[in-house]
Amino acid sequence: MEFIASSNIVELQNPGVTSRQLINPENSTSTRVTITEVHLEPGAIQPRHTHETSEQIWYATKGQGHLLLVDETEKEIKAGDVVRFADGDVHGLRNDGNGEFVYISVTSPPINFGYAYEKKSN
Repeated sequence: MEFIASSNIVELQNPGVTSRQLINPENSTSTRVTITEVHLEPGAIQPRHTHETSEQIWYATKGQGHLLLVDETEKEIKAGDVVRFADGDVHGLRNDGNGEFVYISVTSPPINFGYAYEKKSN
């Protein structure tokens, strides 16, 4: 069993985006998943990107926005929706709602996302 105290949950930040690293290679011995809780302020964007060797599942828990997909396409996403990105799928997110957008991301195999963020704090 592993117990991860809140003091061991790292927060990564970019402008308008906070990613709480609930389970990641830095605080867990899991070799199967990274789990993050991502918060986007209104107007914030996670640019289109890919993960070549990991799939991701996002569960939207609060707000609404648009998925940014391949070939400049977009799809609305709102609280309660689930989306799965296979290895190499282009994905990103824009919070164009009036309030905060929050989702839980499960990534397998695990990724340490520190490379993609400007700030890191506990």
